Amino acid sequence: MTINPSKTQTSFLRRLLVAYLIDNDFNTVPKIIAATGMPRRTAQDTIKALHEIEVTLEPGARGEYRVTDWGVVNKGWIKNNLSHICAVLSYPSVAI
Repeated sequence: MTINPSKTQTSFLRRLLVAYLIDNDFNTVPKIIAATGMPRRTAQDTIKALHEIEVTLEPGARGEYRVTDWGVVNKGWIKNNLSHICAVLSYPSVAI
């Protein structure tokens, strides 16, 4: 585990985590906040920035999102490293 992660690392891992959460039915800002404890603005900004890592979202009804394309992101890697991602970000482990 990285002791002092860089802003680049935390930003990237946060984007991976949010995309993974959306893909696993934590698909609204309130659900993401409840799962991670991240501030609302951080959750909203992270969702808006997912296109920067080539993850494509489709907005739906009632503020829900759906991942339509993972691009080059390997969601299996995220699943296998979920505890590490949460630890680096200082978020509680998400049970999916």
